[in-house]
Amino acid sequence: MDIKVLQKDMIAAMKARDKARKESISALIQAVKKAGIDAGCRDDIPEEMVNKVILKELKTVKEQIDSCPADRTDLIEEYQARYDVFNEYAPKLMSAEEVEAELKEKFADVIATKNKGQIMKTVMPAFKGRADGKVINQIVAKMCQ
Repeated sequence: MDIKVLQKDMIAAMKARDKARKESISALIQAVKKAGIDAGCRDDIPEEMVNKVILKELKTVKEQIDSCPADRTDLIEEYQARYDVFNEYAPKLMSAEEVEAELKEKFADVIATKNKGQIMKTVMPAFKGRADGKVINQIVAKMCQ
């Protein structure tokens, strides 16, 4: 995802007077710019970094939804709307079947050790930003049995 796409979509939301969507996209842009400044690439933020920030923000808002009291429906609706907007921009993650196939194909020698800690340490950098860590963890646990 390119940050310019986010900026164009925010402008479109402003023109359409869609306040909730505009605020959600604005929050994403702010998080991406902050990460770019922290990494020292303020003007030329790579797409990989944008995707990483979007996934992080998606995870954060999901945690907000899960931890919100059930009687605060106004907050839950706000968080859910933000989650839906973030989800539109999130990169497509690999499915459990795709992760398992790639693990068997590329990391067969490491999986043969049955040492879960060593396997996770080896495979996580390869799947960074392409698959959910929980999914990888579950598949590795299943393969180590």
